[in-house]
Amino acid sequence: METIRTDCLVIGAGLAGTAYAHHACSQGLSVTMICADQLSAGANSKWAQGGIIYDTSYHPDQLEKDIMVASANTANPEAVRCLVREGQAAVQDLLLDRLDIPFDRSESGDLQFTREGGHSDKRIIYAKDVTGRAILNNFHEYVRGIQNLNILENHVAIDLLTLSHNSVYSIDKYKPITCIGVYALDTLSGEVKAIIAKKTILATGGLGQVFKNTTNQPGVVGHGVAMARRVGARIIDLEYIQFHPTVFLKKNCQLFLVSEAVRGEGGVLVNGDGHAFMDSQHPMKSLAPRDIVARAIHRELIASGENCVYIDLSKLKPDFIRERFPSIHERALACGVDISREPIPVAPAAHYTCGGVYTDLAGRSSVANLNAIGETACTGLHGANRLASTSLLECLVSAKLTARADVEDIRKDQFHLPEVKEWVSPERAADEVLIQQDMRLIKNTMWNYVGLIRSPRRLQRARRILGQLDEEISSFYAGARLTRSLVELRNAVKAALLVVHAASLNPESKGSHYIAAEDEEIDGPAEAYDEGK
Repeated sequence: METIRTDCLVIGAGLAGTAYAHHACSQGLSVTMICADQLSAGANSKWAQGGIIYDTSYHPDQLEKDIMVASANTANPEAVRCLVREGQAAVQDLLLDRLDIPFDRSESGDLQFTREGGHSDKRIIYAKDVTGRAILNNFHEYVRGIQNLNILENHVAIDLLTLSHNSVYSIDKYKPITCIGVYALDTLSGEVKAIIAKKTILATGGLGQVFKNTTNQPGVVGHGVAMARRVGARIIDLEYIQFHPTVFLKKNCQLFLVSEAVRGEGGVLVNGDGHAFMDSQHPMKSLAPRDIVARAIHRELIASGENCVYIDLSKLKPDFIRERFPSIHERALACGVDISREPIPVAPAAHYTCGGVYTDLAGRSSVANLNAIGETACTGLHGANRLASTSLLECLVSAKLTARADVEDIRKDQFHLPEVKEWVSPERAADEVLIQQDMRLIKNTMWNYVGLIRSPRRLQRARRILGQLDEEISSFYAGARLTRSLVELRNAVKAALLVVHAASLNPESKGSHYIAAEDEEIDGPAEAYDEGK
């Protein structure tokens, strides 16, 4: 078994992981970063459309208030203040000064600002409707040139290494739980490697792919929370799964996100009769916080029997629509919908994990030398519901603060990094048909029973189904040769169970976690969503 040693190991190559690698390497540390695909593919960050909050110094108290209100007043005030205090400099230093990201600008060269749901001001900068792509394409090209960064593409993390479980020295079992790296699968060769590190940083994104309908990229199944939980890390707030209210839905077409910026620029949510139903639901109308809009759409679909509502863009000029939202226009047009001339059919889908691996504001989890950043982590910034365009900003801020703290620790602390036990893998090939079937069962169970509106009875059923499946997958996993799909399945069922467990323990409806009363009508158009596939 090949062993790699490094100062810092980053698992994941989205915006959070890549930003961390930059900051740590710039301070002279050696960093190894692994990603399941090629560096230029796969990360959720790349598909972020709307933008990133930049002008945090403009009415900072109002931005803090917007974040708190969107969270149903459940966010961690300390985390909110930290984001507002650190955010603008993080964007300026990295995205503007160093990478010169091509954000939209006026003819005079000034940054253009837009507004999204839950925001009281225009404070978001953007690159058309492909902000994430503009940032990550440039960032990935930049980090390939960093000398002390070792990028391992097509590598999947299997399990975290700890002194108590994986050291070759039996006496290490008496030490506190301490992370010392990861076992990783080279998906091209099938070989397992041990990567030993002083600091291990989980930047694996969320878990949207445990749901049948999601905006998340393939493979985003909660790797970070599942691995962290297996070594005893504290996981919090996983009941708060944000469903994005506006995902393109049309028969025989792939689901894709329709940015909140579409409504920020003047799009209006209407039902099949053309009625602007959000006008009576919230003072901010179509720009209300996401959880409120998503549930309002759900109620509309129940009442109408339809499988989608629409975004009416008739107040916007066709040329403006094509110029401002070229990617959405192109993708919708390929499905037969010209958004410059007709409304956009949309419905909610699983989008963002507000909870995750508990950390402090320096990325520290409850396990020594194990950190988490970005969507994998939970500092309490989002509380029960995330405010739009805070996620990319959180990636930058958490990466910067965590790297800064790690540099300090590595310079002053001593680290015990022993050899680890060999990975032993069975020779029997995994049955891919069974893996695919089990993954479909997870997705359907989560969508139907742990979705936008939940009930105690549905959560109980989900727990029974997933609990039995977890036992079967554990047995299956132990007896088969590792593949990427098998690793994903094992983590997906664990992450799904963690969501169900958290939802079952919280009887209070807040933000994106809504528990229906026993007599409340919650039957919805779940099966109708199949028409969008």
